[in-house]
Amino acid sequence: MTSSLDEDGLIARFFAPIAGPGGLGLKDDAALIAPPPGHEVVVTVDAIVAGGHFFPDDPPGSIARKALAVNLSDLAAKGADPLGFTLALALPDGWTADWLEGFARGLGAEAAAHGCPLLGGDTVKAGGPLTLSITAFGAVPAGRMVPRTGARPGDRLYVSGTVGDAALGLRLRLDAGPPPPWCEHLLDRYLHPRPRLALRHALRAHASGAMDVSDGFVGDLVKMMRASGAGATVELASVPLSEAARRAVDSDPSAFDVAVTGGDDYEILASVPEDAARAFEAAAASAGVAVTAVGRVHAGDEASFRGRDGAPRSFARASFSHF
Repeated sequence: MTSSLDEDGLIARFFAPIAGPGGLGLKDDAALIAPPPGHEVVVTVDAIVAGGHFFPDDPPGSIARKALAVNLSDLAAKGADPLGFTLALALPDGWTADWLEGFARGLGAEAAAHGCPLLGGDTVKAGGPLTLSITAFGAVPAGRMVPRTGARPGDRLYVSGTVGDAALGLRLRLDAGPPPPWCEHLLDRYLHPRPRLALRHALRAHASGAMDVSDGFVGDLVKMMRASGAGATVELASVPLSEAARRAVDSDPSAFDVAVTGGDDYEILASVPEDAARAFEAAAASAGVAVTAVGRVHAGDEASFRGRDGAPRSFARASFSHF
């Protein structure tokens, strides 16, 4: 049953309890935040839409967690400490108080886990699918943000965590057949991204460039090299896969291309100068985040990929496209 709450009642019941001090109790038209002295503000925004970025029948708490996590991943890639976020929520016809309660619970849990409180936003009724847009704010010491444009010839290329789990999880969701018994990890990675905020200090200290891998490892690496005005050689045999992803590839070799181009990884791709590589690896290990060297940056304007057999590889579609 659709809730009879008006917008003020909705905000007071579901969102004011999870707002941070800068949100002013969600009783004003704006929030008030200040970065620590000597810091600059990093701002990122991502929107997700039912049917495009998640399934309409996904648990509401999972939808909320994903909406915030994909923004936190962007902050992580810039080496930023979270300050807070705003939420624009367009609710479709038929929303219920129970659904919104689950959504707010998941959102509050994700915000608390990463120290990124709700600051405010807007809620409207939409004629179309459920749509969420989050703007997240972070802080970095002045002059220390890690740019996408910073990769330089001679740098090593690293990626955090494992690649392809979410894309393979989505493939399983779309498959009409019964899921294999080992697929739970892949399905969970699609539902619940893990923003690598623990890596932000190592990135600030040692990386020359970084971006989060959201649209596919291959395509995002190409984007980073293009932005940096550099080339790269990447060994696909080095790309880290989870045990579940390896099993998927073993059972269907075409799954490897899905893994490296499909997106929704929310891992960090970083370029690190050779003389800082060992320190970066040690800092990442201390932070509890696995990082794997996958290639090198070189002069030029193309990224090339060598397959697991050592032969050159190309891809018909390097990444997910929003359009």
